Amino acid sequence: MTQRLNFSHRASVKPLIGARLPHFEADSQRSRDFQDQGYKVECSGMKSKPPVGTSPAALISARIKELGDWRGETLAHVRKLIKQACPDVVEEWKWRGVPVWEFDGIICTGETYREMVKLTFARGAALLDPSRLFNSSLDGNVRRAIDIREGGKIDETAFKALIRAAATLNTEIKETALARKKRKGS
Repeated sequence: MTQRLNFSHRASVKPLIGARLPHFEADSQRSRDFQDQGYKVECSGMKSKPPVGTSPAALISARIKELGDWRGETLAHVRKLIKQACPDVVEEWKWRGVPVWEFDGIICTGETYREMVKLTFARGAALLDPSRLFNSSLDGNVRRAIDIREGGKIDETAFKALIRAAATLNTEIKETALARKKRKGS
């Protein structure tokens, strides 16, 4: 019978009080050492690296499909709204698996957690939000976020307006920086 270690949850490993468990990848030497000792190594919380050359859009689509629940549906829905609001938006895949939408800079990220889908706006504190969509990270000086929980709805019109405002702000900041650079250079 094979013993089982689950490193994503660390359920079967009991460290000394105050000791930290080391983190290692499924294909690391340490992982292979545990396998040689008869342990089955499971790393369900760690995502494998995507194949080289895979487009960010394909990775986002794969994440939506992988989730396969309300979070995937929610992420797909907000993705559609973002593309409707800003047709020239660029989709990126950053920070080990976070969908990012950009237009002259980051508009927002789409993180998925067990209990919510979090849309973090990079410059959200500078945006007007008359519909009060922002419901998280309200104390920060730069970012704001929208947490969507299971069964939660989003005001589509207000959300699209927020996306357009974020894209416009990014463009204004970029143009201002370019103008400053030209003045310094001439």
